[in-house]
Amino acid sequence: MANATPASIGRINSGGSEDALFLKVFAGEVLTAFERSSVTQGAEMVRAISSGKSASFPIMGRITAAYHTPGAEITGSDVNHNEKVITINDLLISSAFLSNIEEAKNHWDVRGAYSQEIGRALAFQKDKHVLQTMGQAAGGQSAATANFTGGDAGTVLTNANIASATAATAANAMIDELFNAASALDSHYVPKEGRKCFIRLEEYYKLANATNAVNIDFSGRANGGVADGKVMKVAGIELIPTPHFVTGNINSGVDQGSATQGGSNPQAVNLSNYVAIVAHPSAVGTVKLMDLAVESEYDIRRQGTLMVAKYAMGHGALRPEAAVGIKEA
Repeated sequence: MANATPASIGRINSGGSEDALFLKVFAGEVLTAFERSSVTQGAEMVRAISSGKSASFPIMGRITAAYHTPGAEITGSDVNHNEKVITINDLLISSAFLSNIEEAKNHWDVRGAYSQEIGRALAFQKDKHVLQTMGQAAGGQSAATANFTGGDAGTVLTNANIASATAATAANAMIDELFNAASALDSHYVPKEGRKCFIRLEEYYKLANATNAVNIDFSGRANGGVADGKVMKVAGIELIPTPHFVTGNINSGVDQGSATQGGSNPQAVNLSNYVAIVAHPSAVGTVKLMDLAVESEYDIRRQGTLMVAKYAMGHGALRPEAAVGIKEA
């Protein structure tokens, strides 16, 4: 049986003396990791299952209208139906082992902080998987096509001015594309309620400093401002600054999803040059077999406590037409 690797909570950046951060004569203060809260809560459709490895989401097309010929029998219109099957990924875990002696020498509640942090690590990873799936729906890979005959595909918008070194030019370009995104969603009959834009921090703060985004003549004091460093909405779309916004070609590691239960890397996607993703909750579905949970157990053989956070979820694109990707090149 393999040995556990104790967390060196007394070391500075996991190096140097074992006692460097423990309580001394002049005491000390430990800064825990900054809370990385989930930004995708409520941004997708969620279905919980008590057993099994997958769940299906029904998908229905639109019904057409036609003129009636007097005397002709009305037989009803054919409606396209399909289903989207989403398979869960493998069990994802985050863990820490605290030895008795390390914990005894410490002067702060490290166990509580560690249990919260490993839980946040999974919330952080769940956000990335949802955002990557939104990117798939928008068109981050060739598989992002309509899920039923006659349906619409996702949309990808590109504006090179978003990468401009001039903040005002970049902000105006971003505003233009947010309005274009709203127009694309409208053209696909996507409801206005619930639209969210997950945006890279650089673009978000350029918008927060843009006159036509936060000026009271345009927003009536209700859309944030320079003083707060906030901008709430553009084109009716809620803006969510995302520190862990996903960019690049995601094709390795945990980010791409598991290759066993979830299929062939279900969250692998190329999001190079993406700066924002606009989506309605109907764009993406999440299947939960085991929701996020944290547990701990004392191990007398190793004289320490093992803490584990875990979940088993899967994600998939439901309505590609309800997602829009915005690129700078």
